[in-house]
Amino acid sequence: MKLELASGALRLARGQTLKILDAVGSTICANEGSVWITEENSRKDVVLTPGACFRIDRPGLTIVQAFAGASVSLA
Repeated sequence: MKLELASGALRLARGQTLKILDAVGSTICANEGSVWITEENSRKDVVLTPGACFRIDRPGLTIVQAFAGASVSLA
């Protein structure tokens, strides 16, 4: 599922994937639930728990996947 994500909150169901393209400098925050984040051409993955944020620092595709029901925001 590919979504265009503007600033604001988005709910993700368990296992649902959000694809974000070319969002360098944007910050994604987990408001509820936990999410896994991976960036194109990066060897590290990130897991966010409620209240944690991650700044996207690579161009290309960033994938966010919910471990269970989650709410994320992008600024």
